[in-house]
Amino acid sequence: MRHTLLRCASALTGVVLAGAALVGCGSQDSPAPSSLPTAAVTDDASQPTVAAPAAEPDPCLLLPKAEAEALAGTPLEDAVPSPHACSYTGPVSGPVAQVEVYVGDGAKKMLDIDRDTLAHPFTEVPGVGEEALAEDGVIFFRKGGVWVAIRLVRLNDPAENVEPLITAARSAAGRM
Repeated sequence: MRHTLLRCASALTGVVLAGAALVGCGSQDSPAPSSLPTAAVTDDASQPTVAAPAAEPDPCLLLPKAEAEALAGTPLEDAVPSPHACSYTGPVSGPVAQVEVYVGDGAKKMLDIDRDTLAHPFTEVPGVGEEALAEDGVIFFRKGGVWVAIRLVRLNDPAENVEPLITAARSAAGRM
């Protein structure tokens, strides 16, 4: 009886491990689909080609430290880059301030959650990229198929931050 149980357990373990290996292999071998739109480019009327998706810009280059400090209204620490994001924080001595820049799918997802799930009110902002929307403390814009979010955290009236956020977004959009 014990021998039969060990054989069944061993066989079951083998099946589970083989299934896990197949699942793991499938996800590594399959390229991740790009959610960035591609644009059709025509060299001549008979030969349409497809261009590569727009490359994501470096979020720390979109909003350099000096402009982040102008947005926050206070000196900030050096940029802390991460994939698809960049953040500047206020000094530990204060005042409280943080500027965050998100680029790509994460920025778009933030917009979708704020708009569709949380039902935050948005204001359209003309003159920033191809589309721009603002809410308290955040401005989202799209240019060349790439979404960008700039978030400002301060302990002040959010209405005071509207124009500085728009200025920062216009500057960042101009670098794309």
